[in-house]
Amino acid sequence: MKNIKIASLAACMTWMLSLIFFSACSNDDTASASGSSAPSIEYVAPSGYNIDGSLKPLTPTRVGDPKNYYVIHGKGLLTTTKVYFNDFDTYFRPTFVTDTDIIILLDENTPYANVSSKLKVVTQKGTVVYDFVVAPPVPSFSQFYPINATAGQEVTITGKYFLNPVVTLAKTKTLPEVPVTVVSSTLEKIVIKLPENADLRYLSIANISGATTSTYAVGTAIFDDVSYYGLDFPAWNNFKYLTDGKAEQGTTYIEKEMDAWGNLQGNWSWFDKLTPYSGIRVAIKAKAEGKVRLVFNGDWGTGSPTLSVTTEWKTFYLPWSMFSSSDRVQNITFQNQTATAKGDGLPNTFYIDNIGFMLKAE
Repeated sequence: MKNIKIASLAACMTWMLSLIFFSACSNDDTASASGSSAPSIEYVAPSGYNIDGSLKPLTPTRVGDPKNYYVIHGKGLLTTTKVYFNDFDTYFRPTFVTDTDIIILLDENTPYANVSSKLKVVTQKGTVVYDFVVAPPVPSFSQFYPINATAGQEVTITGKYFLNPVVTLAKTKTLPEVPVTVVSSTLEKIVIKLPENADLRYLSIANISGATTSTYAVGTAIFDDVSYYGLDFPAWNNFKYLTDGKAEQGTTYIEKEMDAWGNLQGNWSWFDKLTPYSGIRVAIKAKAEGKVRLVFNGDWGTGSPTLSVTTEWKTFYLPWSMFSSSDRVQNITFQNQTATAKGDGLPNTFYIDNIGFMLKAE
């Protein structure tokens, strides 16, 4: 794989240099005259190779993706001193410049929001400005809350690159996508109003560069700031609800200090409408690296998985096959299994969030 990448890079550089050499030779007789003319831009086109190894055609575009090469084609470019995308000073190699072409890497740090959407080339003979949009990265989806929102309720989505976002209930094999009303948005937060029939649907966010979908669906929470279905934890557990901005999901998460082999014992309830679901999810971290056992429906035997946790949030996806009983969710208990190499139990503090159901794959 490493040799393939090196070969691809070498081929790309060869192609670029060939373009420059050809352009330089074809303009040899007129270089002096052209070099003294005012600059102009005829088009901008992607440069280099596609992922499959095929050569990118010189197809003019008005939209560019950061971290990709582009050819700026025009006239009078030989004496270029500066290139700006959205007023961002962009590095270029003088050896990649001819009178008719500049091959340049669109910098990943180029701003894309509240910008001029202009490409500017400065030469010793003048400056030319060209309409050109720098696309943001594809949106990244961190979380949304409340997960169990109902129709008409406002839902907050967090993530990145929400430039002019379009939000929908994601398309499924049997259902079309459904537009969602955006109440407000910034680059990292969107507030939407949930439409009708959103339960068990994923949310999708799109910008000019592409779309991304939430990792869990509306209406799948067991604990998301509050507990649902009566599957909560009694006060005598001496646990805490924290709202310090460090929740893995939403605004609130659980902290429980556990002695060696201690536990956070769930309330006894009963929920058996499990047809849409394939298992459960839960996010856990700890004060120190350790292990925690998830005791499901009171089974303290072999049907209770032990999870390795660290000091960072990790979401565990646990299919029903990991448990001895999967016809209901009656109780969820967490037991400290942190121990020394000799097997002696150690106290630990666990943080728990985003307990919910996993939808079956379509």
